[in-house]
Amino acid sequence: MIQQPDVVQTEALEAAVIHLTIPRDEIQQVMGPAIGELMGAIAAQGKAPAGPIFTHHLRMDPGMFDFEIGVPVSGPIADIGRVRQGELPGALVARTIYHGPYEGLYGAWSEFDGWVRANGHATTFDLWECYIEGPEASDDPADWRTELNRRLK
Repeated sequence: MIQQPDVVQTEALEAAVIHLTIPRDEIQQVMGPAIGELMGAIAAQGKAPAGPIFTHHLRMDPGMFDFEIGVPVSGPIADIGRVRQGELPGALVARTIYHGPYEGLYGAWSEFDGWVRANGHATTFDLWECYIEGPEASDDPADWRTELNRRLK
Protein backbone atom coordinates (compact mmCIF):
# COMPACT_ATOMS: atom_id res chain seq x y z
CA MET A 1 0.00 0.00 0.00
CA ILE A 2 2.82 2.44 0.87
CA GLN A 3 6.49 2.54 -0.03
CA GLN A 4 9.12 2.10 2.66
CA PRO A 5 9.00 5.37 4.66
CA ASP A 6 12.08 7.40 5.43
CA VAL A 7 12.99 10.59 7.28
CA VAL A 8 14.00 13.67 5.27
CA GLN A 9 14.57 17.39 5.78
CA THR A 10 12.39 19.47 3.46
CA GLU A 11 12.94 23.05 2.35
CA ALA A 12 10.22 25.68 2.57
CA LEU A 13 8.40 26.28 -0.73
CA GLU A 14 6.61 29.49 -1.70
CA ALA A 15 3.05 28.64 -2.58
CA ALA A 16 -0.34 29.98 -3.54
CA VAL A 17 -2.88 28.68 -1.00
CA ILE A 18 -6.56 28.69 -0.07
CA HIS A 19 -7.37 28.10 3.61
CA LEU A 20 -10.45 25.92 4.20
CA THR A 21 -12.22 24.67 7.31
CA ILE A 22 -14.91 22.22 6.25
CA PRO A 23 -16.76 19.17 7.53
CA ARG A 24 -14.74 16.07 6.69
CA ASP A 25 -17.51 14.60 4.55
CA GLU A 26 -17.49 17.63 2.20
CA ILE A 27 -13.91 17.14 1.00
CA GLN A 28 -14.86 15.55 -2.34
CA GLN A 29 -17.22 18.41 -3.21
CA VAL A 30 -14.76 21.14 -2.19
CA MET A 31 -11.43 19.95 -3.63
CA GLY A 32 -12.18 20.24 -7.36
CA PRO A 33 -13.57 23.78 -7.28
CA ALA A 34 -10.78 24.95 -4.92
CA ILE A 35 -8.10 23.54 -7.24
CA GLY A 36 -9.74 25.30 -10.18
CA GLU A 37 -9.84 28.59 -8.26
CA LEU A 38 -6.21 28.21 -7.21
CA MET A 39 -4.92 27.40 -10.69
CA GLY A 40 -7.02 30.20 -12.23
CA ALA A 41 -5.60 32.75 -9.79
CA ILE A 42 -1.98 31.89 -10.49
CA ALA A 43 -2.59 31.74 -14.26
CA ALA A 44 -4.22 35.21 -14.10
CA GLN A 45 -0.89 36.47 -12.73
CA GLY A 46 1.16 34.81 -15.46
CA LYS A 47 2.47 32.16 -13.06
CA ALA A 48 2.66 28.40 -13.43
CA PRO A 49 2.86 25.66 -10.80
CA ALA A 50 6.40 24.91 -9.59
CA GLY A 51 5.41 21.52 -8.13
CA PRO A 52 2.42 19.32 -7.38
CA ILE A 53 -0.79 20.43 -5.68
CA PHE A 54 -0.77 19.75 -1.94
CA THR A 55 -3.01 19.85 1.10
CA HIS A 56 -1.42 20.99 4.36
CA HIS A 57 -3.60 19.92 7.29
CA LEU A 58 -3.16 22.38 10.13
CA ARG A 59 -5.36 20.80 12.79
CA MET A 60 -6.70 17.27 13.07
CA ASP A 61 -10.27 16.82 14.23
CA PRO A 62 -12.39 13.74 13.53
CA GLY A 63 -15.26 15.73 12.01
CA MET A 64 -13.50 18.74 10.46
CA PHE A 65 -10.66 19.42 8.08
CA ASP A 66 -8.72 22.64 8.78
CA PHE A 67 -6.24 22.85 5.94
CA GLU A 68 -4.67 24.77 3.10
CA ILE A 69 -4.85 23.56 -0.45
CA GLY A 70 -1.92 24.93 -2.37
CA VAL A 71 0.57 24.73 -5.17
CA PRO A 72 4.22 25.79 -5.16
CA VAL A 73 4.96 28.89 -7.24
CA SER A 74 8.27 30.35 -8.40
CA GLY A 75 7.70 33.78 -6.91
CA PRO A 76 5.30 35.96 -4.93
CA ILE A 77 1.67 36.23 -5.93
CA ALA A 78 -0.96 38.84 -5.17
CA ASP A 79 -4.06 37.88 -3.21
CA ILE A 80 -7.04 37.13 -5.48
CA GLY A 81 -10.30 36.17 -3.78
CA ARG A 82 -9.52 33.33 -1.36
CA VAL A 83 -6.07 32.72 -2.90
CA ARG A 84 -3.16 34.17 -0.97
CA GLN A 85 0.60 33.86 -0.70
CA GLY A 86 1.69 31.08 1.64
CA GLU A 87 4.27 28.36 1.98
CA LEU A 88 4.73 24.68 2.47
CA PRO A 89 7.06 24.63 5.49
CA GLY A 90 10.57 23.32 5.64
CA ALA A 91 10.70 20.62 8.28
CA LEU A 92 12.06 17.27 9.36
CA VAL A 93 9.41 14.82 8.15
CA ALA A 94 8.68 11.15 7.90
CA ARG A 95 7.70 10.55 4.26
CA THR A 96 6.25 7.80 2.14
CA ILE A 97 4.50 7.41 -1.21
CA TYR A 98 1.04 5.85 -1.42
CA HIS A 99 0.02 4.21 -4.71
CA GLY A 100 -3.71 4.04 -5.35
CA PRO A 101 -7.07 5.84 -5.33
CA TYR A 102 -7.78 8.70 -2.97
CA GLU A 103 -10.35 6.58 -1.14
CA GLY A 104 -7.42 4.51 0.17
CA LEU A 105 -5.62 7.45 1.76
CA TYR A 106 -7.15 6.87 5.20
CA GLY A 107 -5.74 3.33 5.28
CA ALA A 108 -2.40 4.54 3.91
CA TRP A 109 -2.13 7.15 6.68
CA SER A 110 -2.97 4.49 9.28
CA GLU A 111 -0.23 2.21 7.96
CA PHE A 112 2.24 5.11 7.74
CA ASP A 113 1.45 6.37 11.25
CA GLY A 114 2.01 2.83 12.53
CA TRP A 115 5.50 2.91 11.01
CA VAL A 116 6.17 6.36 12.54
CA ARG A 117 5.20 5.15 16.03
CA ALA A 118 7.01 1.79 15.69
CA ASN A 119 10.20 3.67 14.81
CA GLY A 120 10.00 5.91 17.87
CA HIS A 121 9.27 9.21 16.13
CA ALA A 122 7.34 11.98 17.86
CA THR A 123 5.12 14.07 15.58
CA THR A 124 3.69 17.58 15.59
CA PHE A 125 0.11 18.58 14.90
CA ASP A 126 0.33 19.06 11.13
CA LEU A 127 0.80 16.88 8.07
CA TRP A 128 0.63 17.26 4.31
CA GLU A 129 -0.08 15.34 1.13
CA CYS A 130 1.42 16.13 -2.28
CA TYR A 131 -0.57 14.78 -5.21
CA ILE A 132 2.28 13.68 -7.48
CA GLU A 133 0.16 11.87 -10.06
CA GLY A 134 -3.63 11.70 -10.11
CA PRO A 135 -6.62 11.68 -12.44
CA GLU A 136 -4.97 14.25 -14.73
CA ALA A 137 -2.16 11.74 -15.46
CA SER A 138 -4.07 8.44 -15.66
CA ASP A 139 -7.62 7.12 -15.68
CA ASP A 140 -6.42 4.13 -13.64
CA PRO A 141 -6.37 4.96 -9.90
CA ALA A 142 -3.73 2.25 -9.39
CA ASP A 143 -1.31 4.64 -11.16
CA TRP A 144 -1.98 7.56 -8.82
CA ARG A 145 0.78 8.54 -6.37
CA THR A 146 0.37 10.64 -3.24
CA GLU A 147 3.31 11.71 -1.08
CA LEU A 148 2.48 11.59 2.65
CA ASN A 149 4.47 13.82 5.01
CA ARG A 150 4.25 13.78 8.81
CA ARG A 151 6.25 16.54 10.57
CA LEU A 152 8.56 15.25 13.31
CA LYS A 153 9.54 16.96 16.56
